[in-house]
Amino acid sequence: MHPKALLDVCSELVRLTLKFDHPTDAIVSKFFRDNRGLGPRERATLSGTVYTVLRKKLLFDHYAPSGSGPKERRLAILGFYGPGDFLRSALTEQETNWIDQCEKINVADLMERHRHNLPEWLVQPLKDQLGDEFWQLAESLNQGAGLDLRVNALNAKRTDVQKELAQLGIKAVPTPYSPWGLRIAGKPTLNKLDAFTRGAFEVQDEGSQLLAMLLDAKRGEMVVDFCAGAGGKTLAIGAGMRSTGRLYAFDTSPHRLDALKPRLARSGLSNVHPAAIAHERDERVKRLSGKIDRVLVDAPCSGLGTLRRNPDLKWRQTLALVEQMAVTQTAILQSAARLLKPGGRLVYATCSTMIQENEAIARAFSEANPEFTALDVGEVLTDLKVENAEKLCSGGENGQRYLRLWPHRHQTDGFFAAVWQKN
Repeated sequence: MHPKALLDVCSELVRLTLKFDHPTDAIVSKFFRDNRGLGPRERATLSGTVYTVLRKKLLFDHYAPSGSGPKERRLAILGFYGPGDFLRSALTEQETNWIDQCEKINVADLMERHRHNLPEWLVQPLKDQLGDEFWQLAESLNQGAGLDLRVNALNAKRTDVQKELAQLGIKAVPTPYSPWGLRIAGKPTLNKLDAFTRGAFEVQDEGSQLLAMLLDAKRGEMVVDFCAGAGGKTLAIGAGMRSTGRLYAFDTSPHRLDALKPRLARSGLSNVHPAAIAHERDERVKRLSGKIDRVLVDAPCSGLGTLRRNPDLKWRQTLALVEQMAVTQTAILQSAARLLKPGGRLVYATCSTMIQENEAIARAFSEANPEFTALDVGEVLTDLKVENAEKLCSGGENGQRYLRLWPHRHQTDGFFAAVWQKN
């Protein structure tokens, strides 16, 4: 596509995205379906441009008024994901002069908001948690996320998959904490590879893998993944159970569970039973009360730990929505806890960085449910032979420590998890 035409298309996609009426990945996917003539490079440029604009929106909003033309075009120029000379061949002389001036600005001299590119309501809570580390987090959130794989322990070994990928020119290194994980540089196309189609691996962030490990489901047990979604953690849990026992994948969205079906077929698992439920008090849930060995509640949340992948969330979420989410999370956790038999394990997790969705929920649950004993996540992970498990934990009350993963520390999405055992 001619540079000028591609820039025009980028501008249109930026305009659609900045309406914030749907998640960005859904908007981009629909745009590509509606414009099937776009090639792989053009799609990469379009998606890269949109996500760069979202990550650095406040900085680009600061630069944009000094330019000319429609705002979405100015933002697309600032965030253009491609060679500089290609972009400049699409610009007018006035636009070229403007972008030259923008590139001379030292970002370090600008106001904080133009450097961290976060909404003000989110800044102080993160500073309170991280102190001087806040700026390391902010910098990491302005970068794209890496690509992690989970090797299917049911039918493959990590070293074998690593060698197979290397033979295809794809460099993969073991993840530092998860024994199932491989980390890949770049974003190669994986879904056509033989290792993928035969179920030897799934794309899954290392943090998600650690949540499945914390559950530590055993062969022959009755297990529930209470908010299974598309089933990434379900599949990891099922592989750990060696496809024995019974693993229920509950979710309120049949559409999300439908996405599990092809993944489940590839995995080779026969112990997974997906089930759509109407709400956390569904009759299917009540019938299993007191019968389950282990329950994972990866609760619906603000998703603010995934801003590297989903930068639109910081502009679509609000503090009020986070506080509403906490009410829902409390209800879901309480209902899920009723499933457990004595001696059973409960794991509560989110991909949020907010205390309201994490420590506050865990503390309130412990206070309201004395029949559950809080476990130290550091000790749980150490028992599971996770190296440097101490680096993955943050302190809690009464000696309890939680899983607390941060993008800038652990090169994962932001995750939280608390663990209890029923007395």
